[in-house]
Amino acid sequence: MTILILGSGGREHTFAWKIARSPLCKQLYVAPGNSGTSQMAENININVTDFTAIKDLVLDKKIGMLVVGPEDPLVQGIHDFFLNDEELKNVSVIGPQKAASQLEGSKEFAKIFMLRHSIPTATYKSFTKDNVEEGFLFLETLKPPFVLKADGLAEGKGVLILNDLNEAKKELKLMLVDAKFGEASTKVVIEEFLEGIELSVFVLTDGKHYKILPTAKDYKRIGEGDTGLNTGGMGAISPVPFADEILMKKIEERVVKPTIKGLQKDNLPYKGFVFIGLIIVNNNPFVIEYNVRMGDPETEVVLPLLKNDLVEIFKAISEERLNDIDIEINNQTAATVMLVSGGYPKTYLKGKEISGIENIKDSLIFHAGAKLENGKVVTSGGRVMAITSFGKTHQEAIKKSYQSIEKLHFDKMYYRKDIGFDL
Repeated sequence: MTILILGSGGREHTFAWKIARSPLCKQLYVAPGNSGTSQMAENININVTDFTAIKDLVLDKKIGMLVVGPEDPLVQGIHDFFLNDEELKNVSVIGPQKAASQLEGSKEFAKIFMLRHSIPTATYKSFTKDNVEEGFLFLETLKPPFVLKADGLAEGKGVLILNDLNEAKKELKLMLVDAKFGEASTKVVIEEFLEGIELSVFVLTDGKHYKILPTAKDYKRIGEGDTGLNTGGMGAISPVPFADEILMKKIEERVVKPTIKGLQKDNLPYKGFVFIGLIIVNNNPFVIEYNVRMGDPETEVVLPLLKNDLVEIFKAISEERLNDIDIEINNQTAATVMLVSGGYPKTYLKGKEISGIENIKDSLIFHAGAKLENGKVVTSGGRVMAITSFGKTHQEAIKKSYQSIEKLHFDKMYYRKDIGFDL
C-alpha cells in the first residue's frame, strides 16, 4: 500500500518511523514533512490544507491511505472532501469527518457534547463580544484562578489561567473585542478551575469499537517547575505511573465509553485517534479537552511503546473491525524531552545548524522544526527535536534522554531539565 502522512512535526516523524516498519507499506510520502521524515519517506512540499494539491498528489502517486497528523485539515473537512470526490472516495482516511472534528474545533461544541452525554467536566459559560459585560459578571461568581478558553483553534495558545479578577476581565475583553487570538476568540468559554493532576488518554476508534493506548503526561510550560508561557509541549512521559487499574477503569466507564457512544448517538462518523485531556480531582477524572488527533510530544512516547503494526491497525479502523486487533504494549517506560529554539514560544531565530545527531545511540530522535539545507540539518521552527528514550522506570528513561541531549548542539538550544519532576 502507498501511504501519505499529512504534517511536518515530531508527531508526523513518529508516524513515518512507525509506518515505514510495516511490511504493508510499500511506499511512503509525507507532506510537507521535515528532515527526519526524509530518512524513511519522500517529502512533498504541499500545505496541509491545500486539498486540491493533496488530491492531485494522491491520484498521481496512487495513494491508498491518508493519515492526517494535525488538526487544521480535519477541522476544515479533509475527510469529507475525500468521501465526496468520486476519484478519492475509496482512499482510507485516518482522522474524523468535519462534524466530529468540532470536538477540537470548538470548545463550546465539546462542552455541549459532554453535558449531553453526562461526561464529567468543569462547569462553564460561553460569551461573545455582544455579551462581554455578562462575562465580567460571570467571572465575579467564580473563585480564582480563572480559566479563559478561545473557542476555536489557537495553536495551543488560546487557554489562559489567571489569578487576578481584573486581569481576567481585561484578557476577556482583549480576546472578544480586540480579537487577541483572531477568529479563534470570537467566542470564549469561561470555566471553573479544577485543582488536580493532568493526564492524557489516547483512544483509537473505528466509530463503533475502540482501543485504549498507553497514557501520557506532557509538560506545557516553557519554564522549569511548570512556570512561564504555554508552549506546544516541552516533553512527555508514558505510561503515567499514577494511572493505576482502578483509575483507568473509572476513565473507561465514565469518559471513554460515553464518548464513543456519544459519537454514535449524535451521528458523528469517527475513524482515528481521540485524545482526551483529563484532570484527576480526588482520584476522579474530569475532561479538560478533546483533540481529534494524536498530541505532540505525546505521540513520541506513546507510539514507540506500541508493538503492533500501525498500518494493520489503520486498515482495521478503515474496515470498522478494530475489535479484531489485540493491542500489544511494550512494558517499558518512555520519556521524551523537547529541544527548542532560544526565545520560543516568543520570537526565535531559524536556520541554526544542528550537530551531534550521528552520536546518539541510546535514544530515538524525532525531528520537528528541522529541515535539510545544503545537506545539513538546520532549525526551522520553535520546537526543534524530541529525544525519546526507554527505561524500566520513567526516571531511567528521562536520564537516558538527558544523556543523549548532551551530545547535541545548535545555537541558543534550550530544553527543560525537570521533565517528570512532579511524579
